[in-house]
Amino acid sequence: MAGYDDRDGFIWMDGKLVDWRSANVHILTHALHYASSVFEGERCYNGKIFKSTEHSHRLRRSGELLDMPIPYTAAEIDAAKEATLKANNLTDAYVRAIAWRGAGEDMGVASLSNPIRMAIAVWVWGSYYGEAKFKGAKLDIAKWKRPSPETIPSEAKAAGLYMICTMSKHAAMAKGCSDAMMFDYRGYVAEATGANIFFVKDGEVHTPKADCFLNGLTRQTVIGMLRDMQIKVHERHILPGELEGFEQCWLTGTAAEVTPVGQIGDYNFEVGELTKRVSLEYERLVRA
Repeated sequence: MAGYDDRDGFIWMDGKLVDWRSANVHILTHALHYASSVFEGERCYNGKIFKSTEHSHRLRRSGELLDMPIPYTAAEIDAAKEATLKANNLTDAYVRAIAWRGAGEDMGVASLSNPIRMAIAVWVWGSYYGEAKFKGAKLDIAKWKRPSPETIPSEAKAAGLYMICTMSKHAAMAKGCSDAMMFDYRGYVAEATGANIFFVKDGEVHTPKADCFLNGLTRQTVIGMLRDMQIKVHERHILPGELEGFEQCWLTGTAAEVTPVGQIGDYNFEVGELTKRVSLEYERLVRA
């Protein structure tokens, strides 16, 4: 497949649809130099974006947290996503909305005079973890940790916060793994590089407390599903030593959906019945 910069189609950019290959920014765009960028990853199933409005509100909230108010309402963002899907004739697709500080009068850390820009791109994207979606992903344990919320706006889906995720995933892939699990600044289990994590023990589910990393919309959806299924969910701090006692594990995220995990470092997990059930129920929900 061609690179993401060389495809047919249309991208919504600053209020209008432009040719895919023409959706460019200047080299002195502030976001390129100082990471002043926020984004959303969404999936469209059978012509309907799952939790589209929730994603739009979170995009705006992320912008606020970065002192970067996005000049579009959630309703306008929803409409732009729909227009982009229609222009590209897609009903099942990944949707990427992104907002950033553009090029302008400022080219230092401060950038209040620079315009806030926005774009939406859509494309066909299969399973984020490939065959691991069915067989169970193999995860490395990252050397980088999720930082304290006193040092970053951890509630924002901000591009700069993913730098250590990229580095951790590259290191994991070099070891033949699909991804890496990260600890937080206190040493508790946190998440994977782009997905939240769940564990099963004795029929109950345990998931890290989202107090220093993004509380994913898919994470929240799955917790709600589990409670509807009358399965007890513990949102709590999880110590590394507890990994040995867990029986099952899965990841959640818009891209990951619900992906089983078979191994994290030296710890092994079964792709058990609850994992399979959650994956199936999530698939039914998003396509309802």
